[in-house]
Amino acid sequence: VQLGAGRFVVNHLVRIGKAITLRGAGAGKTTLEKTDGAVMLSYQPKDAQPLVIVGPSRWTKPDEATARPLLADGAKGASAIRVAGLQGVKAGDIVLLDERSGARWMPDPLGRGKVWASPDWRVTWQLHDPRWSADDPLEATTPTGGPAAAWFSRRDRPVGEVKEVASVAGDAVTFTTPLHSDYRVERGAELVRFTGDNVHVRGAGVEALTLLGGSDGALRFEAAARSWARNVEVSRWIGEGIAVTHGFRVEIRDSYVHDGAWSSPGGAGYALSLSNGSAEVLVENDILVHANKVMVARSAGAGSVVAYCYADGGFILGSEGWIEVGLNASHMAGPHHVLFEGNEGFNFDSDKTHGSSTRMTVFRNWLRGVRRPFTNPQTRNVVDDAASKRNGPKRCAGAGAYTYGMNYVGNVLGEPGKMDGWVYEGTGRNAMGKPSIWLLGWDDASPQPWDPSVAATALRAGNWDWLQQKQSWEQGVPGPLPDSLYLAAKPPFFGAAPWPWVDPATGKTGVLPARARLEAGTPNDVR
Repeated sequence: VQLGAGRFVVNHLVRIGKAITLRGAGAGKTTLEKTDGAVMLSYQPKDAQPLVIVGPSRWTKPDEATARPLLADGAKGASAIRVAGLQGVKAGDIVLLDERSGARWMPDPLGRGKVWASPDWRVTWQLHDPRWSADDPLEATTPTGGPAAAWFSRRDRPVGEVKEVASVAGDAVTFTTPLHSDYRVERGAELVRFTGDNVHVRGAGVEALTLLGGSDGALRFEAAARSWARNVEVSRWIGEGIAVTHGFRVEIRDSYVHDGAWSSPGGAGYALSLSNGSAEVLVENDILVHANKVMVARSAGAGSVVAYCYADGGFILGSEGWIEVGLNASHMAGPHHVLFEGNEGFNFDSDKTHGSSTRMTVFRNWLRGVRRPFTNPQTRNVVDDAASKRNGPKRCAGAGAYTYGMNYVGNVLGEPGKMDGWVYEGTGRNAMGKPSIWLLGWDDASPQPWDPSVAATALRAGNWDWLQQKQSWEQGVPGPLPDSLYLAAKPPFFGAAPWPWVDPATGKTGVLPARARLEAGTPNDVR
């Protein structure tokens, strides 16, 4: 469906429910605007609706009645599982594979009594005994007294991934891609179908247009598979700029998400969101700036890649001195196995606000430690982290408490000539008050506790930092690193620019095309 240049008023959402592409004349040329939706600096739209939904309906969910238990553990890296009672499952189906958290009361490594966590610390909920002020108001409890939240997953099943069925034979289901985690019988691992109005839409795209005023998100992929957004600009929205829910192999590329309407915590101002088991999502060559959080992953992300994006200016409206989490796959229990490659951002971190995330890989990124100067939308004052001693916490590579099994390899940390007053390793109580290359295991409670297991379980190898002005190998054997962990060759959007653009052996960084587009004043100019 081809739209010409111009402005189109969309006060009732557009839903793409089949394999078509909605294409404009170019982002910045074709605009879909909700005129009764989001207004800058307001959380109260006249009407709360997205602009565009790719999927069967606004709200999707798996069919609980079709849940079937695994007959044997599903092993990470395997492509097949055995399931009891496969009636109705067939090749081509999109299904959800998940398991219970297995949580119970565990001694809190932060010294706050007990915390509700799995014995292997795969999942840690934000719930304590005795309760404390930052605990979640989680929806319900399990028979043993802990949370069974169902905000972005099936109840008490935050670890999962959406899969595509390749074949079915007897009790064996083979998927088109391997499992990204173990799924265990002892944790009640199950396969669940999507039925009726929840069956995935395949092969649908949104391209070459601008979306303004979305007030329940702007562009939502709801139960979409092998679908995409390309050269899409999103601005002035409430909720998520681009959201992927129950998605499989959705691509978000060459796009520009900027300047949310209400950049405050609570879900109103996220540039990008993956949720509800969404898996193998590719986020590539995008610009994500000036929102509360530039991205979140909520019980989702398995096998996803966030690559060659420019992410900056994450802030809290009215508290702009607080340096938000930047590149991340966190903000609800359960995210796992996401690759971050070749991005530029003010930090990588992982928050524990609604539970833990684990087992991410951060490879060949440039993590500066501070945001580039930006303008406070309320006071119009310039926010400059580098010039303000009060702005913080300043960190290049971080991970909040309960964030275990992280991999940081081949990154460039900090900026040359700008590391006066920084320390290499922020650790112990009150560490967030020190500008730090590494801030692993921190917590923003007062007084500040510390989780030493975050650093102890992390792999740090071959990272360059501009404080020491050298490459360090905390773990691993020094040696050459691959150009990429997911690409076989230089991506075409780099053109004549050198690739890889991040060199951890020397600390040199080249041209990131996404940032170059933004600085040239042509953020929507993609080839």
